[in-house]
Amino acid sequence: MTESTPSSFDVLILGGGSGGYAAALRASQLGMTVGLVEESKVGGTCLHNGCIPTKALLHAAEVADEARHGSSIGVLTEFNGIDMPAVNAFKQGVVDRLYKGLQGLVKSRKVTVIDGHGTLVGPDAIEVRGVRYTGKNIVLGTGSYARSLPGLDIGGRVITSDQALEMDWVPQTAIVLGGGVIGVEFASVWTSFGAKVTVVEALPHLAPNEDEALSKGLERAFRKRGIDFKLGVRFSGVTQTDAGVTVTLEDGTTLSADVLLVAVGRGPRTSGLGYEEQGIRIDRGFVLTDERLHTGIANIYAVGDIVPGLQLAHRGFQQGIFVAEQIAGLNPALIVESNIPRVTYCDPELASVGVTEAKAKEIYGDDAVVALEYNLGGNGKSQILGTTGFVKLVRVKDGPIVGIHMIGARMGEQIGEAQLIVSWEAHPEDVAPLIHAHPTQNESLGEAHLALAGKPLHAHE
Repeated sequence: MTESTPSSFDVLILGGGSGGYAAALRASQLGMTVGLVEESKVGGTCLHNGCIPTKALLHAAEVADEARHGSSIGVLTEFNGIDMPAVNAFKQGVVDRLYKGLQGLVKSRKVTVIDGHGTLVGPDAIEVRGVRYTGKNIVLGTGSYARSLPGLDIGGRVITSDQALEMDWVPQTAIVLGGGVIGVEFASVWTSFGAKVTVVEALPHLAPNEDEALSKGLERAFRKRGIDFKLGVRFSGVTQTDAGVTVTLEDGTTLSADVLLVAVGRGPRTSGLGYEEQGIRIDRGFVLTDERLHTGIANIYAVGDIVPGLQLAHRGFQQGIFVAEQIAGLNPALIVESNIPRVTYCDPELASVGVTEAKAKEIYGDDAVVALEYNLGGNGKSQILGTTGFVKLVRVKDGPIVGIHMIGARMGEQIGEAQLIVSWEAHPEDVAPLIHAHPTQNESLGEAHLALAGKPLHAHE
């Protein structure tokens, strides 16, 4: 930090993750002076120890599986094991390139990055390393941390995703506590790397926030891959030695493995930052805001994982843009939470947007909802890739599509069109005439809408 660093800004942001840096870039673009306080690295969890590094591992896992199965399509590959230090070097290379690009972007937009731990000390002020900075508008974007359960201490062979991303060895056996996004992604990676994995989930299904059809499809696929899972049973305790862990479940079952990955979700990082002292309303650690992300105090806004709702990098990113535009007086359109696309990058991938069939029935009534599943068995590209799965559409009878739920290898790439269909309240009849390139997995979306519009061509009636 140089002597010339300004101490007052139009917009002062606490936290340089997806929400914070998006707000910074957009506010700067709109002609405002911007200060961005970050104690670690701009890019936050997503770039450095979340989305990007986990997806790099998942890509390595996909390559490992392709090497294993090459001979089944006449390509004489062999799987000779995993060199974890080399995998980590690949992963870090991806992160470093993106980080360098982001640093350049922030610099070129004339955003002042203030290094250090910031604390909210007034309705318009943040203190960093004893220096007070002020902003006409304050944006809180302090993100989240890997949660644990009460009495479950992280350390040694009991790890969270943070430590799992740094491991330079592949466990032979692993127990994953939590069958949500992070849990099933790591279960998928480690299985591809050669580990024997058991997932423990207290709720009745894996991926419990997804449409039940997707959850059941994932369970079928995981069974086929040899991934074990215990559903509807709670964790009771864990003991560890130098050699491994022993986990006890409430039904009396005991499981042993090399490591226990605690993947029970992420908590909001809001304690000890001065929020409550400034009158900001906190509920179970989350910052409460109105629909325009205003905290109700002065000109203080909040974005990203600290705001109740989906903890997704692209949600935080969009909220950052929204808040910058709100401050600039542009009156941006509200972000519809259910229309935020969701992708889980295990094998097979899950991708969804809009509401589940159960939620749609809650909203519109049982008789007003129609659901249809189009099986990827009829899709040429899926046959080539050797993937199974389906596209499930949920519509209001004689009305728009309100939910699209997909499972299968690479189906996350189809979420773009799915998002447009749901966000623009398209009817199946609107999508049916659109031409989908052949042979692509994207065709499965077209075929599903043809079927729902009453003219299935590749689906069995």
